[in-house]
Amino acid sequence: MTPPHQDTMTGAIGLDPQLTFARRMDRIDGLAHYRPRFIGTDADPDQANPLAYLDGNSLGRPTKASAARIADFITHAWGERLIRGWDESWMELPLRIGDDLGRSVIGAAPGQTFVGDSTTVLLYKLARAAVDSRPGRTEIVLDSDNFPTDRYVLEGIAAERGLSLRWIISSTEGGVTPEQVRDAVSPRTALVVLSHVAYRSGYLADMRSITQIAHAQDALVLWDLSHSTGSVPVQLDLCDADLAVGCSYKYLNGGPGSPAFGYVRADLQDVLAQPIQGWMGTKDVFAMGPEYVPATGIRRFMSGTPAVVAMLAMQDTIGMIEEAGIEQVRAKSVALTEFAITLVDEWLAPMGVTVASPRESTHRGGHLTINHPAMRQVTTTLWAHDVIPDFRSPNGLRIGLSPLSTSFVETYDGLAAIRDVLRGVLLGQSGLTA
Repeated sequence: MTPPHQDTMTGAIGLDPQLTFARRMDRIDGLAHYRPRFIGTDADPDQANPLAYLDGNSLGRPTKASAARIADFITHAWGERLIRGWDESWMELPLRIGDDLGRSVIGAAPGQTFVGDSTTVLLYKLARAAVDSRPGRTEIVLDSDNFPTDRYVLEGIAAERGLSLRWIISSTEGGVTPEQVRDAVSPRTALVVLSHVAYRSGYLADMRSITQIAHAQDALVLWDLSHSTGSVPVQLDLCDADLAVGCSYKYLNGGPGSPAFGYVRADLQDVLAQPIQGWMGTKDVFAMGPEYVPATGIRRFMSGTPAVVAMLAMQDTIGMIEEAGIEQVRAKSVALTEFAITLVDEWLAPMGVTVASPRESTHRGGHLTINHPAMRQVTTTLWAHDVIPDFRSPNGLRIGLSPLSTSFVETYDGLAAIRDVLRGVLLGQSGLTA
């Protein structure tokens, strides 16, 4: 239980109205009963828990159900069934989880989503397939502050295929607008690649409008959903999206290096030729034929053997999101980030901290970034005291609040620690006691 507020610098104790608010919000939180399902929260007395985990948009907490699921799999599904498991369920697991994810989280009808490969590999496969399907077009449109993997992959594809990159200069405190896309696309555009939620600022792009603008030029759009999946509603089918990829280790709690997912709209599946032809994408996996014959449907975008163990954990969070409803998850996400911004304005702004994320919730995803020249040092000190945000160069401290596992009091504790450490740094002190 969180104690009464105590200033770590002066030792003064009092009733902080913001702490009172946080406690009240936790009492009325309709998603609060999910928090004890995660390992490492204050509801788990058997664990050495951090004071505040503010990095759920980089690596989500593990669930207790996933720990049991993985142990059971090793003992029974793998240990007892052995290679028979492939015939009994493992071959279809990437497609079954893909359909569950599509239905519950990203707004995709069955048969359009699969799990497999890393985000980087899936970006390459789908982007390369997209540009090859638009012969005669010479440009890929992307933005300057997209996640490095996206930019690096597209630079490589452009070099391979003799294409040019058309850069949208995006704000590090905002993101790409429909107007910028309209100015960038043309009959030369083969593909537009953007993040639905910007990794640095948390800016939430207008998927529907941007997709329509690209389609007006007969260009395809590939959406990176890594920072939106599980924190904001995604409606791929309703937005007429072409392609999408996303990781599973953030808000889906799939674990370090858990495989990514890919989405290909149904009418494009027999049109696009994926460039990494592996045996799992063939029409008859066990025919071992002399040449590659692609499968029909979404399976053709698979390549190698699925990472079965690595895709087990995400199922439990997908199930929780389906049970809770993604709209309720989003509502709590907005409430958490609004509360965090309130604390930043009250506590940190007087010390020169600025909010480097959209203040309007309609333009903000599930995380926010705050800027100050001392944030690298602040982050290092916080980690040493079990308060865990992350740092983004040059001056950004990023706060990722995962709605199913993060409480309002945890958010309060984390922001209070940031305040105290920053104040200590500015005074030449450590800012927190051991």
